[in-house]
Amino acid sequence: MTKFLIIMLSAVFINNYVLSRFLGICPFLGVSKKLNQATGMSLAVIFVMLMATAVTWPIQMYLLEPNNLGYLQTIVFILVIASLVQLVEIILKRYIPSLHKSLGVYLPLITTNCAVLGVTILNIDEGYSFAEAMVNSLGSGLGFFLAMVMFSGVRSKLEGADIPKAFQGLPITLVAASITSLSFLGFTGVIENLFA
Repeated sequence: MTKFLIIMLSAVFINNYVLSRFLGICPFLGVSKKLNQATGMSLAVIFVMLMATAVTWPIQMYLLEPNNLGYLQTIVFILVIASLVQLVEIILKRYIPSLHKSLGVYLPLITTNCAVLGVTILNIDEGYSFAEAMVNSLGSGLGFFLAMVMFSGVRSKLEGADIPKAFQGLPITLVAASITSLSFLGFTGVIENLFA
């Protein structure tokens, strides 16, 4: 049980896919202006990460590796993720059209979100069991959620700030993102020492 907790907390705080590994930056910068959009995107990413892991881990372990087809891993994983994103898009369009409209082009971009692909591939590379891979995927999704919600709050504060003209727009967004990212460096070593 402790191992699952370490995997979960490490994925959320230490190995955060957005703030530590710098994966999934496109939706992080594009959809973090408003809290409801950031929350909706994050929930969609969590769902896709969990489902992608639930589908890709068995494919890798029981189909690709036994048949020496490991070189097809990236292609197969991308196809699985693309299918899952289409499913999410259909569900949102049908049941939550306002969220679907507000996410706009960023929803289909989950297909190419390297954080989702990164989670599925790193679960295999780390040698996680199915349960560990699912816990890591949940933690990674929660870490994505945390980063999106935190940065949404930072960006809302920036809107009312007096920013020099040279830093307005994307430059101040990138500066704020880098400072937010630095805040997560403080967690390095804490989780491992907590359970040592």
